[in-house]
Amino acid sequence: MWTTRNVLTDLLSLMLLLLFMAGLARAHHGWSWTEDENTTLTGVITDARLGNPHGRLTVDVAGQVWRVEVGQPWRNTQAGLTEALLAPGRTITVIGQRSADPEERRLKAERLRIDGQDYVLYPERD
Repeated sequence: MWTTRNVLTDLLSLMLLLLFMAGLARAHHGWSWTEDENTTLTGVITDARLGNPHGRLTVDVAGQVWRVEVGQPWRNTQAGLTEALLAPGRTITVIGQRSADPEERRLKAERLRIDGQDYVLYPERD
């Protein structure tokens, strides 16, 4: 038998769960893990995967391996990025914000420069 108390408890539990999940999504996809200023890296792509929830590149920068997060699939398409442009062996310059953790070699890309052409992922962040 449903009572007002059971319904309210269930609704409160559902609201708390939704808030928790929204916080996790924001923490993963937001910029809160990055520094406030831009960094520029130039290196050679060793691996690239475009897909959900966002694309990832592995870039060799002077012998150091960096992980570069690019945009969501729709954002990559809008910027003109393709698998062919991100083929292993290509030289790339990435402009974006690096991880606030100095031990972590990870960068969230705002712009990519390939063969002298800019591919802008986040025009609102320039």
